[in-house]
Amino acid sequence: MWPSDHQTCTSSIDGPSPPSTPPLRHQCVATLKGHTSYISALAVAGGHLFTGSSSGQIHRTSLNSLSHHQTLPDEAMTSAGDGAVKALVASSDKLITAHQDHKIRVWRVDNTTGNRRITQLATLPTLSDRAITLLLPRNHVRVRRHKTSTWVHHIDAVSALALSRDERLLYSVSWDRTLKIWRTADFKCLESVADAHDDAVNAIALSGDGAIYTGSSDGKIKVWRKRQGEKKGYSLDATLMKHKAGINALSMSADGVVLYSGASDALICSWKSDGSGGMAAVAALRGHGKAVLCLAAAADHVVCSGSADQTVRVWRGNGKSSYECLAILEGHRGPIKCITVHTCSHPSSNTCLLYSAALDCDIKVWKLCFSI
Repeated sequence: MWPSDHQTCTSSIDGPSPPSTPPLRHQCVATLKGHTSYISALAVAGGHLFTGSSSGQIHRTSLNSLSHHQTLPDEAMTSAGDGAVKALVASSDKLITAHQDHKIRVWRVDNTTGNRRITQLATLPTLSDRAITLLLPRNHVRVRRHKTSTWVHHIDAVSALALSRDERLLYSVSWDRTLKIWRTADFKCLESVADAHDDAVNAIALSGDGAIYTGSSDGKIKVWRKRQGEKKGYSLDATLMKHKAGINALSMSADGVVLYSGASDALICSWKSDGSGGMAAVAALRGHGKAVLCLAAAADHVVCSGSADQTVRVWRGNGKSSYECLAILEGHRGPIKCITVHTCSHPSSNTCLLYSAALDCDIKVWKLCFSI
């Protein structure tokens, strides 16, 4: 018997709420233990779940084995750097990780039978990048009084990563307030946007039209676009302000139309094009009792949110400017640090799996079934 938490937890910025969305059935199908420290990053790719912990450990586990284990299987595990793994992005044969020690690491994921290893390929910035920029004085920037660094280096924790759809470019943001763009063919740093925000940058999202969205502890979301007619060079296009506290998470809808933001004010905002080239907040999702720490967008205007209130909420949009809370997933014994959604590949299926990790060091696997 699957529970259903169908309820209205809606805040509309304009207009009345339309009729109720059909309910959602949900079930926790597994609770995975095994990390000795909390899980700080999750990613799903190539039939595997990748996890990164606050102690720097990286695990890889087959999705097919998750429902059969209560302890996280050690199919592949490695350790890297000092401090937490802050973010993960994965492709078919590579894993890219962001770390508390200011570095980005690239890993080869070996999927051959009997040889399921994770092997480090590179550390960013690469040795060649560091050598070239170190020799020229113009490549040095002041990072604090009496201290300089080359522009290719992050000088604080790398907080979030994003890959372009064609996987040719990697984007990173950091608590050092910078945005950097890397070429994945050779992992050369192509550009660095200094002082992108007034405080630590915590989140990044990409849209299909080439825009980059960054969210910061300064409470602002900034929109960056490439200058017309130039091969490189991003400039500030807009600043979005609706939250009253720092931005912790950003997520773009699967169709690239809706941007979701979560902040320490316990609010989730939904942003859409205003028809004149800008973005406007069209809905405010209220229901969490504490800071929203992570977001994951799914298909059909569904977004999932994890909070310091120890719950995960599942929301669905109704029409232009209204959202409804379909379910509240409870069971973690600490703030929800990260979530990710894996949608069933079968076109007729309305089922997906949601993975949540919290400061209780557990990973929970939730099966979500949406009614038609």
